[in-house]
Amino acid sequence: MSSLFTKIVLGELPCYKVAENDKFLAFLDITPVAKGHVLVIPKEEVDYIFDLEDKLLAEMIVFSKEVAIKIKKIIPCKKIGITVIGLEVPHAHIHLVPMNVLNDMNFANPKMSFEKSEFEELAHLISHQI
Repeated sequence: MSSLFTKIVLGELPCYKVAENDKFLAFLDITPVAKGHVLVIPKEEVDYIFDLEDKLLAEMIVFSKEVAIKIKKIIPCKKIGITVIGLEVPHAHIHLVPMNVLNDMNFANPKMSFEKSEFEELAHLISHQI
């Protein structure tokens, strides 16, 4: 059975896309811990990030860096934090989270919620950064 993220890659489920190439997709987390929280996934369905081929993993990190630079141009923050948890969805993914203090990366914090129009606007702003 396809993962939730594979269904997003295939267009079976919607997402708020911020970046994409032939190997990766980045989109806003719909239950973010911070405004601008983005998920980066390989289009290939692999459950565990360290099961990715070395070349693909390296390319994923570089792609994540490009996305993080775009996020930081839109969301006022000190840094973009990066974490891999990988228990919520059986598809390798990286969390990119705007942060000002360490606690901003605490996934036990209450999740934020935004209206569809806010997600759409934020995705548009991030995706159109150079």
